[in-house]
Amino acid sequence: MENDMGLIVKTMARATIPLIGIFGAYVVSHGHLTPGGGFQGGATIAGAGILFLVAFGLNEAKKRYDKNLYSALEGLGGLAFLGAAMLGLSVAFFYNILWRDKIAFAGQPGTLLSAGFLPIMNLAVGLKVFTGLMSAMMAISLFRRWKK
Repeated sequence: MENDMGLIVKTMARATIPLIGIFGAYVVSHGHLTPGGGFQGGATIAGAGILFLVAFGLNEAKKRYDKNLYSALEGLGGLAFLGAAMLGLSVAFFYNILWRDKIAFAGQPGTLLSAGFLPIMNLAVGLKVFTGLMSAMMAISLFRRWKK
C-alpha cells in the first residue's frame, strides 16, 4: 500500500503546498520586521515538503528528492550564514551598511532592506533549516521502509 491517499487529499495537497511555501518564504524574508525568521520560515517550507511526502507517498517523493543537491544547499546555507556573520562582525557589529547609499529607502525602519546583514542571514538559515528537515524526513521515511 504505497500510495493509499485518496483523490481529495492529493488535490488539497496540490492546492496548499504552493501556499505553504509562499507563506514560509514570507516568514523568512520578513523575519527582521515581524515575528519569525529563518528557522520558522525554513520549518514552514519543510512542512510543505512533508505534506508532499505524506500525500503522494515515498516513491513519488524519491523521484523529486536529490540527496546531493539538498546536501549542497544545506552546506551553502551554513556557509552563507557564517560569511554574513563574519562580514558583519568585521565591519561593525551588524551595522546597517548594506544598501545604505544605493537605494533610497534602505535606511528607513520598517522596510525589507532596513536591517543590514540580517535579511541575508535569515535567508541562509531558512535554506539550511528547510534542506536539513527535508533530508531528515526523507532519511526517516527511507529507514522505516527499509525496516519492514
